Amino acid sequence: MGLFKDMKDMKNAVAAAPGMVDQAQQMAANAQAMQAQMMAQQQAAMQQVPMANPSMAAPGGNLEPIAGVDLTTYARIVKAIAPLNYDQSALPGIAATHGIDGASWQAAHDGWNARIQGDPGVARAFSDVYRTV
Repeated sequence: MGLFKDMKDMKNAVAAAPGMVDQAQQMAANAQAMQAQMMAQQQAAMQQVPMANPSMAAPGGNLEPIAGVDLTTYARIVKAIAPLNYDQSALPGIAATHGIDGASWQAAHDGWNARIQGDPGVARAFSDVYRTV
């Protein structure tokens, strides 16, 4: 009688198999949908991070030359006064060695200082250039 019971149990298991397979497929589809939804939410949250914290935004700012003086040249001239105990009065003379007249230097100096103080992107770019010149 044990053999017939085993056969009956096997018949019941085979009959139930299609339903179990369908149920498993539904569960897998639901899991995939939930995963896709979570990924979309994470991507949306990641896109909002730079807007929530401007300091994490990509470097930018107005890096156009002022009075013909680009940021790299400005950084070189400003850095050149370090061995002179940061004597600001030496700046026009150093600028002249780079081919920049006094009026252009004053406009560039004032303009770059204003940009660096007013725009974190420009300040970051100046810092990066200053370290490398």
